[in-house]
Amino acid sequence: QAGPMLLALGVSFTDWLLVSSPKWRGLVHYRALVNDDIFWIALRNSLYFAAVTVPLGIIIALGLALLLNRDWAGMGIFRTVFFMPALVSGVALALVWGWLFNPRFGAINSLLRALDLPAPSWLGDPSWAMPAIMLLSLFGIGGTMLIYLAGLQNIPRELYDAAKLDGAGWWAVTRHVTLPMISSVTFFLCVVGTIQALQLFTPTYVLTGGGPRNSTLTLPLYIYQNAFDYQRFGYASALTVVLLLLTLALTLAQLLL
Repeated sequence: QAGPMLLALGVSFTDWLLVSSPKWRGLVHYRALVNDDIFWIALRNSLYFAAVTVPLGIIIALGLALLLNRDWAGMGIFRTVFFMPALVSGVALALVWGWLFNPRFGAINSLLRALDLPAPSWLGDPSWAMPAIMLLSLFGIGGTMLIYLAGLQNIPRELYDAAKLDGAGWWAVTRHVTLPMISSVTFFLCVVGTIQALQLFTPTYVLTGGGPRNSTLTLPLYIYQNAFDYQRFGYASALTVVLLLLTLALTLAQLLL
C-alpha cells in the first residue's frame, strides 16, 4: 500500500499526462489548492457528510443492535433483513434510490403527496441533494449493526445479573454496563466510519455527478474529475495527498479523544 501512496505524492509535484514524461512543478499544485473555490466546496461537503452520517449511523446501528439482541423466536430473520442492504452493490443501491428520489414518479414523493406534505425535488435541489445522499448511505448500516450485535453478545451476562440485583433499570444498565463494555467497538466504528465517509464517491458519481451547483461534490469525486475528465493527474494527486492527510488527522484526533 505504501507504493501507490508514494507514487501519488511524487506525481503531485509534477504535470503528467501519462503519455509523456512528467514535468517537475514543485509546490505549484498545492498553492493552487488555496485559491481553488471548488476544492473548498468539495472539502466542506465531505466534512459535512462525515459530521452528519457518522454519529447518526452509529446511533441508529446501536439502536437496531439493542433491539435485535434478543433470544426471541424468529429474531434471526429480522437480523438478516436489516443486514441485507449492506450486501447490495453500491451502484445498484444508488440506482434504486435514484428511482425512489425521482420528483415526478418516485415512491418517496408519491407518499409525501398522499400525506399532503411538500414533495421536494431531492437530487435536483441544492438544498436537498446532500440530505438525500445521506439518507441513501444510512440505508446500508447493516454491517455496523452486525458488529455492534457481536459486541453486545460478548458482554458477560453476570454483569447484567449483578446490575438487576442492585435494582438498576433499563437505562441505568445501558448507561453503566452496555455502553462502557462496547466502547472499544464504538471507537473502531467511528474511525472506520469517518474513513468511509470521507471516501464517498459512488452515489454522487452515479446520481448527481457532484451537482446540482456542486452541492454533492466531494473530494473523491473532485479527484476523479481532475484526473480522468480534465487529465490533470498532478493536481488530482495533490488533492489525494490532502485527502489522505485529512483522514489521518481526523483518525489521530479520535485516537487522542
